[in-house]
Amino acid sequence: MRSLWRARPKVFLSRLVPRGDRTMLKKIAQLLGVVLALAMPAAPAMAQQGGSLTDTFSGEEIINNGQEFFGSAAQGLASVVERAVSQYGQPNGYILGEEAGGALFIGAKYGEGTLYTRNAGQFSIYWQGPSIGLDIGGDGSKVMMLVYNLTSIQDILGRYPGVDGSAYVIGGVGMTVTKRANVIVVPIRSGVGARLGINVGYLNFTAEPTWNPF
Repeated sequence: MRSLWRARPKVFLSRLVPRGDRTMLKKIAQLLGVVLALAMPAAPAMAQQGGSLTDTFSGEEIINNGQEFFGSAAQGLASVVERAVSQYGQPNGYILGEEAGGALFIGAKYGEGTLYTRNAGQFSIYWQGPSIGLDIGGDGSKVMMLVYNLTSIQDILGRYPGVDGSAYVIGGVGMTVTKRANVIVVPIRSGVGARLGINVGYLNFTAEPTWNPF
């Protein structure tokens, strides 16, 4: 029965379609397969990169985007961005997000945002980290981070040591510096308040959220 069942479709096809046309049908089917494969949207992932990371953002662009993002809390942003650009040049990426944390000598911080690039797309990004220092109280703040020297999107992932207490602060906006290998991340925070102490720790960037700050 199995051999007979398998043979029937072939007999039916040979009677219905001439041999010369069957080759054409196969080619059409292959072409349709390619078209359908191209039409299916790919799932977004940090490993996918569709453009160049060599193009940077000017200081003016960063300031304009930051002022729109921070709103009324943007006073002093221009001076902070100008300082970062004068020290490290123009970034080839930046992050806009929100961060929350609290510490009395030992604590943790968590954040979530979007990494923007000029031509390689936008990517969700998360960060965590312990904080140990003289910062007292808690905060929740918007954060802009300037990202330098990315050669691939996945370069952003990993731990970035830094000394938050070395912040440059003006008009309620503060800048700190973290670094991992050649990649530099400069967090610019609003609503920093009492959290701008000698805050020794690191930021750990991940592609997925996690509650583990270590």
